[in-house]
Amino acid sequence: MRKPLLGALLAALLLGAGVAPALATSHDASAPTKTAQAGSVPQAKVQAVDFAGTVALSNCSGSVVRTPDSQPTDPALVLSNGHCLESGFPAAGQVITDRASSRGFTLLNSSGGSVGTLRASKIAYATMTDTDISLYQLTSTYAQIQSTYGITALELNAARPAQGSAIKVVSGYWKRIYTCNVDGFAYRLKEGDWTWKDSVRYTSACNTIGGTSGSPVIDNTTGKVVAVNNTGNEDGGRCTLNNPCEVDANGTVTVRQGINYAQEIYQIVPCVGTGNKIDLSRTGCALPKP
Repeated sequence: MRKPLLGALLAALLLGAGVAPALATSHDASAPTKTAQAGSVPQAKVQAVDFAGTVALSNCSGSVVRTPDSQPTDPALVLSNGHCLESGFPAAGQVITDRASSRGFTLLNSSGGSVGTLRASKIAYATMTDTDISLYQLTSTYAQIQSTYGITALELNAARPAQGSAIKVVSGYWKRIYTCNVDGFAYRLKEGDWTWKDSVRYTSACNTIGGTSGSPVIDNTTGKVVAVNNTGNEDGGRCTLNNPCEVDANGTVTVRQGINYAQEIYQIVPCVGTGNKIDLSRTGCALPKP
């Protein structure tokens, strides 16, 4: 799981940075496409992806997120991993809802600069069962964050990501952006005591490190969050901590050393009701229940 590990911290020190330098996005996601030639297929418009709306936790990354139906007056939500909770990893089968929390989050602007601290009022939802997510409810509304900091929330995509789609993994902890594609999906991803369903597998260019846990995975075309970064196989181990393995529908195990993964988030959208309240009884909500 991609929490800050000794190797990642040493790597940052060797680079001479308290936090790793951001990858430039001005000549990347936001670069204009070439003019289409006669008879050529028009290119999809690429959204500018930067750090605006991402946050740094004490041990992980995250982002301020909204659903398509969230309102400006709703208390804002922060998305990260279940394994990034301040209380430690939830046990396999455990689901946490409405637990008081006053955790702080460092809010970043488009260039990765800190603009202020947001504060949680509670852990609205968290689990490491079937998926690896945490949703914190903040003391601020979306409108207050926009008014105070000029930052808008990232929108959660309501659909499953597509294989081959171009994505960026945006780490608020390291202020670093990884660029790659969705390589495919793991039917089951097993790591230690935990098993996750239908996990996103990256192409090798997204070589995420400790501290990138909880980073939003953003679709280059829509600019929406399609997954949340959570783990990778570091040493070639088989289904052990920090060495997840893929298990297919027939039970065949595959180990992909150096490959990293994320958890889909479209399942969250049907579970968020009026006032951004997590309601696991809503029609279409399939998130694990306590």
